[in-house]
Amino acid sequence: MEARSTHMKKMALAAVFSALGAVIAPFFWFPFLGTSAYPGQHMINALAGVLLGPLWAAVVAIFTGIIRNAFGIGTLYAFPGGIPGGVVVGIVYWLLRRFKKTGKIPLLSALFEPVGTLFIGATVSICLVAPWLGTQKLLSLLESGPLTALLLLWSGWAVSCVPGSVLGFAILLTLNRAGITRETLFGER
Repeated sequence: MEARSTHMKKMALAAVFSALGAVIAPFFWFPFLGTSAYPGQHMINALAGVLLGPLWAAVVAIFTGIIRNAFGIGTLYAFPGGIPGGVVVGIVYWLLRRFKKTGKIPLLSALFEPVGTLFIGATVSICLVAPWLGTQKLLSLLESGPLTALLLLWSGWAVSCVPGSVLGFAILLTLNRAGITRETLFGER
C-alpha cells in the first residue's frame, strides 16, 4: 500500500512540475536558431531529477514539451533538449545519494543538467532532429562544419540551461532548508 501511495505522490508532483512548466513558458523563453531556448525547462529538470528521479524527470520533460508545443511556444527540439537533462540529474543524484550525511552534496546533481542538455540533447538535435525536420538555420550551420555547428548550438543552449539549472539548485537549497526533500516527501532513503 505504501508503494502505491509513493507512486501517487510522485505522479502528483510530476503533474505540478509539468503544469508549472506550462504556466511559466510564455514568460521565460527566447528563440535561438530555429529552436526555443527555455531556462524554465532546465529549472524544472533540475527539480524533477532530484525530487522524483530520472524516469519521472523524463516524463515531466515530455509533458512540458507537449504543452509548450500545444501553446505554440516550443519546437520539437524540446524533447531531445529537455529529456536528457532531467535524466542526467536524476542519475547523478542517485550516484551522490550516499553522501547525504555530508549535507547538501546530492543537491549538486542539479548542476549537471547542462551535461544532459548540451552534450546529449544538442548533439542529438543537430545530428538527427535538424536534418529530419529540415530546420534551415541549423542545417546551414552544418555547412560550415559539424564541429562548428555543434559548438554554436552548445553555446546557445548553454545560455538557457546553465541559468536554469543554477536556479533549480537554488530552489532545491531553499526547499532543503525548509525541510522539504525527497526523503521527507516520499520516505525514500
